[in-house]
Amino acid sequence: MIKLPFFNRKRRIELQPSTLQLENIPDHVAIIMDGNGRWAKKRGLPRIAGHKEGMTTVRRIVKAANRIDVKVLTLYAFSKENWKRPQTEVDFLMKLPKEFLTTYLPELIEENVKVQTIGDLEGLPSFTREAVKEAMEKTKHNDGLILNFALNYGGRYELVHAVKNMMQDIHDNKLQMTDIDETCISRYLYTEKMADPDLIIRTSGEHRLSNFLLWQSAYAELWFTEVLWPDFDELLFEQAVSDFQNRKRRYGGI
Repeated sequence: MIKLPFFNRKRRIELQPSTLQLENIPDHVAIIMDGNGRWAKKRGLPRIAGHKEGMTTVRRIVKAANRIDVKVLTLYAFSKENWKRPQTEVDFLMKLPKEFLTTYLPELIEENVKVQTIGDLEGLPSFTREAVKEAMEKTKHNDGLILNFALNYGGRYELVHAVKNMMQDIHDNKLQMTDIDETCISRYLYTEKMADPDLIIRTSGEHRLSNFLLWQSAYAELWFTEVLWPDFDELLFEQAVSDFQNRKRRYGGI
């Protein structure tokens, strides 16, 4: 087993929900957790050290989101494109869900967090699927924050998957062409039972969606930061939410 150093960083500030407009918290926040590899490289460490440290950031942000009553937190954990990375890194990433959930599942249960996933789970190793399914089973009756992991997920893949299922239902006379509208399409997506994200956060200085929630992000507010994911903290999360609250969402109107 590879033992990686654990970096304790003194938190700069405790999250203070009172500084936010508590009546205007985004229901659904989605995060593109980017920069783990660069974080490790800057410290002369293997890329997997960054992924390991990024796991502790997930814990912090889940607690912060739950504290201010965010309803859904979707985390882009592993994309369809991530399979192109070196095999050693992919193998490590496949082990992270089990490690995270084994370590923090009791805490998630205590905090009334419900674990869900979106993506092509059948394309993941069996040990990854089993860990995720166990967490979903043990938290299925929780009714607090939904912690939604996007695993083996791609926005275009999701749309193709949805179209194929719609075509099959048309073929089976379960759906008529005249039934197809935006609401109908949304029902065929992985996120069928979730509201679209209100706020999408991306760390590490990149300014793109990278095939993440393409349909669902149509009217999401986007928030970018140069900070690498392992250094993202409660203060920055609060800042993103505060910036969201100060924007005007017109949805095409005036």
